[in-house]
Amino acid sequence: MGVVLGVDIGGSATKIVGLSSINEPVGELIVKATDQITSMYGAIGHFSQKFNVPLMNVEKILLTGVGATFFDEDIYGISTDKVDEFIAIGYGGLYLAALPEAFVVSMGTGTAFVRATANGMTHIGGSGVGGGTLLGLSSLMLNRGDINSVQTLAENGNTKNVDLLVKDIVAYNIPLLPANLTASNFGNVKGTASEADIAAGILNMIFQTIGMLSVFASNNDRIKTFILTGTLTEFPQAKEIFDEIGSIHGIDFIIPNNAVFATAIGAAVSYISATL
Repeated sequence: MGVVLGVDIGGSATKIVGLSSINEPVGELIVKATDQITSMYGAIGHFSQKFNVPLMNVEKILLTGVGATFFDEDIYGISTDKVDEFIAIGYGGLYLAALPEAFVVSMGTGTAFVRATANGMTHIGGSGVGGGTLLGLSSLMLNRGDINSVQTLAENGNTKNVDLLVKDIVAYNIPLLPANLTASNFGNVKGTASEADIAAGILNMIFQTIGMLSVFASNNDRIKTFILTGTLTEFPQAKEIFDEIGSIHGIDFIIPNNAVFATAIGAAVSYISATL
């Protein structure tokens, strides 16, 4: 049985997944390198060795992501095609969540929103707010450029020391406007705010921005389910913040297993689905 490889080539890392020709998972991994070409070839070689998949058993390679533009040839002599990134995002999200339709939100360097249904994948827009925002602001405000260190730091932070809340500016409760809702991100930075508080505030701002854009996307649409994918889904704060937004606005946020690999998975699934 042949293996289909989906390869999501980003700016700093390449994600690769393998699926059997009947959509069963074989494995996944991430490879980082200084350039996309080295990263892509290294990812395939590493995958072949780690999961004992000889290249002769690879039926198809599907490339997606910004780095896919660097390749026009068959990789290692294996039939290779490109998949539009938004199509891959949609297929990947639905596959991981086992749903027939949903909005799929890809939280990468920026954020993309795809309306995914049986009738097709529609890119409805995006935002420049994402992982790149996290790294940039963390470098400026905390002198930290490593995403893992920011995550660890934020776990001990308190956003109440940096954000202005609704209860800080109103004299009584307002219907449909919870007192602990953020009125202004970084609108009430206290002199005692720690680096951990600032890190938590940055994450809160990013996730709340993406969450509210999701709410706006769902307005006047029958679909109220959002599948969250991408590297930022690994932050433990994501589920709590998105669940709070979802409960207020009546939408359902899902973070499936292997959400980091959703786009690479979607590239492979889009091909397999067309051949089944």
